[in-house]
Amino acid sequence: MKHRIITLALSLTGMLACYGQIEKSTICNNDGTVTFQYQNDSAKEVLVDVQFAGRKPMTKEANGVWSVTLGPAAPDMYPYCFVVDGVSIMDPLCDQYFPNEGFKNSLLEIPGKGKALAHDIKDVEHGSVQYIHYYSKSLGATNQAIVYLPPSYMTDYQKKYPVFYLISGTTDTEEVYYKVGRVNYILDNLLAEKKAKEMIIVLPYGNPTKLLPQAPANPMAMGDVFSKDLIDDLMPYIEKNFRTANNRDNRAIGGFSRGGNQALANGLRNLDKFSYLCSYSSFTSTDIPGVYDNAEELNKKLHLFWLGIGTDDFLYGTGRDYMEFLDKKGIRSVKVFTDDKYGHTWMNAKYFLSQTLPLLFNKKASEAAMKDAQPAPAAKGDEQPFTPGVMARLFPKPIISPEFTPQGTIFRFKAPDAKNVMLETEMKAPVPMTKDEEGVWSVTLSDFMFETYEYNFIVDGTRVADPSNMYLSPSQGFKRSIADNPAAPFNYASQKDIQHGTVSYDLNRNEAWYISPMNNQGGFSMPNMVRLVPGEGDTMESWFTVGGAGAIADKLIADGKLGAVIMTTGEMNFGGGGGMPMMGGGGFEIPTLRADDFKTWGQRRRALFRLLTHLKPPKMPEMPFMPQ
Repeated sequence: MKHRIITLALSLTGMLACYGQIEKSTICNNDGTVTFQYQNDSAKEVLVDVQFAGRKPMTKEANGVWSVTLGPAAPDMYPYCFVVDGVSIMDPLCDQYFPNEGFKNSLLEIPGKGKALAHDIKDVEHGSVQYIHYYSKSLGATNQAIVYLPPSYMTDYQKKYPVFYLISGTTDTEEVYYKVGRVNYILDNLLAEKKAKEMIIVLPYGNPTKLLPQAPANPMAMGDVFSKDLIDDLMPYIEKNFRTANNRDNRAIGGFSRGGNQALANGLRNLDKFSYLCSYSSFTSTDIPGVYDNAEELNKKLHLFWLGIGTDDFLYGTGRDYMEFLDKKGIRSVKVFTDDKYGHTWMNAKYFLSQTLPLLFNKKASEAAMKDAQPAPAAKGDEQPFTPGVMARLFPKPIISPEFTPQGTIFRFKAPDAKNVMLETEMKAPVPMTKDEEGVWSVTLSDFMFETYEYNFIVDGTRVADPSNMYLSPSQGFKRSIADNPAAPFNYASQKDIQHGTVSYDLNRNEAWYISPMNNQGGFSMPNMVRLVPGEGDTMESWFTVGGAGAIADKLIADGKLGAVIMTTGEMNFGGGGGMPMMGGGGFEIPTLRADDFKTWGQRRRALFRLLTHLKPPKMPEMPFMPQ
């Protein structure tokens, strides 16, 4: 067996050595076509699967590079992946990716031809993006969300802002409206052009039971946890911790696909809280007691009821029926249709955002849109029905991986036609996996139970992220999956009802900042300051997404082992700008931890733990610590 492992490792080294002959996988040509390239000399068949063209075969050249040119395609962002000998993989040379509970795709960005797109990252002032964690009584565990703050939030301390709750679709994480939908950049651009009102945008996670340390035996028995959490936990947290205008005229709710369903259901059931409703590529129940039968009252309460869907969307028939239902009830709604964005896609989601954001919290603009609303188009009779069979085809029964058990961590990967599959971690040599009768490969690791580490599968010589694990390392280039036992002490899932700091991503300066909860320190105290330097191939997110820096600090503070602390991947100098606190200076040294000084994330985490638990209270600098 030992000889077999050595042979496999040597063979693997040769197969993986071929990567690196190309620097870029996608080339956007002047005629609107896109050339895809993929380096893999050992593969027998490679296809590219891109949303504007479907799944297309690639041709292998003499140097082992597979290529194909497709299109032309309209300027936009498109998910894509390579299919190598039947296995879907992300582009190992692409930095942008699609966060999801299941599938793993990269993102292709085709620039506009001399015309700016709504989601372009322009040279304008950008808001900040904060990752928050909060204890949810409805869930009985720690939940998570993302908060966008407009550029003026950190400079105008007297202003209160309206809030738009925006929910992603089925299997999407809370990151999708940020990393794929680009809601922050769309709004940044609109604000720079004075075409939208300033607002806070909250991105909840639509499937919170997946965050529980153990999957519930009967999820249905828990009821609609998402809705209970939204109304009873998340909204109160947002209104306590951010400067919000807390009335129905200053709250909106919307979402894509399942998120649109969740948005409409919660908005219509809580008309005392919301007056702007948006549904993108979705519909909701026609049986909500006390809502639809009083059109006059509903029309008075809703400043905007906005519904958008593609005519080529598999939900179009059901969505159209819902619009017609509203018309028959005498309920006003804006209806927008597309036919050029490939159906149920995030190209549609971004377009719908660009159309609705200018209407939110603008009574004059929203009322004008409602007055111009047209009735639902007549049914043609050929609309695709949305059935349980369609749902099962789109969302097959998932493979559980990794599964954390008392006996060890089980990794699984379905690849019926693969000849050899191994598990590769950052701590040890690749470990062979075994295949069952259903084509699922598996292996159990009994060590590293409470370690956090990156891993991937090697399928016939090709590295593949775990498609069943939604936790993906945000590194540059190839992205590995993250194994992080939810029972580990520094995992958010294991933390009870404690206060949490926020992790903010400063998009102007490409810096991450963690600011601990400070209202439990018994008055003002100078926070400790720590600089975390990303390693080679890391991004500003890595220390927090993989390194768990925020979770470690939260737990130590809750246990009374750490005072207030601020950590950043950026520089700490007085007058730092970027909307962040002024740091450093004053003649004291900032403790610094460099990721490249350690081989694994487990070692980096332990080093951070040691650093934080040995921090000495800082001396007050000559200048007072205050927000910039």
